[in-house]
Amino acid sequence: MFAIWLAKNLPTIVWLAVGGELSEYTEMMGSARIAAPDRMIDMALEVRANVIVNIRNMTASVVGSAAELLVYATAVWLNDGFET
Repeated sequence: MFAIWLAKNLPTIVWLAVGGELSEYTEMMGSARIAAPDRMIDMALEVRANVIVNIRNMTASVVGSAAELLVYATAVWLNDGFET
């Protein structure tokens, strides 16, 4: 879970009230999208999987102006057909 403190930046609060892009949120969501595949790879390696399939991204509003990014997939072992 990534979080930012909106009160640190008065222009951000103004944008929240009148509309527009919240650049801090855009950067935070971008960072989360970059971190997710790296974490998936690490978790797949832990269970000795060699392929990650069916990756899904989902965003949702949590509370007020907060948002969450959910990324999930399935890690599998794909046999090359030559092992016995």
